[in-house]
Amino acid sequence: MTSRSRRNLSHRIILGAFLTGYAASVFAQTSKPVLLVLNKADSNLAIVDPETGKIAAKVPTGEQPHEVAVSADGKLAFVTNYGPRGDGNTISVIDLAARRELHRVDISPLRGPHGVASADGKAYFTAEVSKVIARYDAAENKLDWLMGTGQNVTHMVVLTRDLSIIFAINIGSNSVSAIEKSNARGGWNATVIPVGQGPEGSSLSPDGRELWVANSGDGTVSIIDVSTKKVSDTIAIHTQHSNRLKFTPDGSRVLISDIGDGSVVVVDAKSRALIKRLPLGKSCEGILIAPDGSKAYVAVSGDNHVAVLDLKTLAPIGKLETGNDPDGMAWAPR
Repeated sequence: MTSRSRRNLSHRIILGAFLTGYAASVFAQTSKPVLLVLNKADSNLAIVDPETGKIAAKVPTGEQPHEVAVSADGKLAFVTNYGPRGDGNTISVIDLAARRELHRVDISPLRGPHGVASADGKAYFTAEVSKVIARYDAAENKLDWLMGTGQNVTHMVVLTRDLSIIFAINIGSNSVSAIEKSNARGGWNATVIPVGQGPEGSSLSPDGRELWVANSGDGTVSIIDVSTKKVSDTIAIHTQHSNRLKFTPDGSRVLISDIGDGSVVVVDAKSRALIKRLPLGKSCEGILIAPDGSKAYVAVSGDNHVAVLDLKTLAPIGKLETGNDPDGMAWAPR
C-alpha cells in the first residue's frame, strides 16, 4: 500500500469514527426516555418502553419500594424501600445501563424511607418514622447529611432548582417544612407551614413560584407562595383520599390522583377550576407526566396496571402491564 493510500484509509477510519460518534450523540439527544415503574408487591423496578409497553428488564429492590428518582446524568436510579409496615431501612441504588442493583444502602437507624429527589449526584430522601430528611452521596456511597423536621410522618420531599429550599411534606402534623440554606449557626433554617389535613401529593410549579400540596384528609389543595413560605390559596377538589399531584410541563394544569374513588382530577392551574374527573380503576397512586406534556401515566395500583392518558383529549388511551401494585415512577434516558 502506498503512503497516499495509507493516508486516505486513515482519513476514512477517522471520519467513520467521527460519524459513528456523532450519530450516537444525536440518537442520545433525540431518543425518547424509558419509563421506570416500581412494583411494590413484587419488590422490583420495571424498565419499560412507554410506546410499546415492552418491559426491557425488572431489577430486584428492597421490600415494598415506593418512590424512585434518577440522577441528572441518567446513570443511577435511587429507590426508597419503604418496607411492609413502613419500617424499611434501605435504599436501592440501581445502575440503569447494567440493569442491576449496585448497592442496597443500609440507612439504619433511620426507618421508613419514602419520598426521594435527586440533585448534584446525591439523593435527598425522607425517613418518616425517624422524622428526618437525609442525603445520600452516590460517589462516596454513604449518607452525608440529615436534618430532623420535628414533624410527624415526614413523607414526601420537593427540591427547588437551585437547592435553596428543601420542602418536606408532613402527613401526621398537617404541615410542610421549608428548610433553607442559611448563614446562621448550623447552616439551615426551618419554617413550618400549616396546611390542610393529611398533606401528601406535592409539586413545584415549573416557574418555581408555587408549591401545590394535596391534602388527603379534607379534599383540598394548599397553594404555598415559595417567596413568602405561606399558604396563598386553598381550593376544594373534593377528593376522597388524594395521593399524588403533578404539574404539566407548561404549568397550565395540575393532575391529582385519588386513591379513594380511583380517579384522577385535572385542575386549571391559573383559574384553580376543576376541569375534569377521570375514573380509572382501583387505587390511583403515582403520577408521571411525559416530558413533552402529551401524556400522563397513572399507577392504578389496585388493578395492577399503569393507565396512559392523552392530555389533549383528557381521555384514557391505553394500559401498561408492569407488575403487581405499581406506584412510584420516573423517566430515564435510553
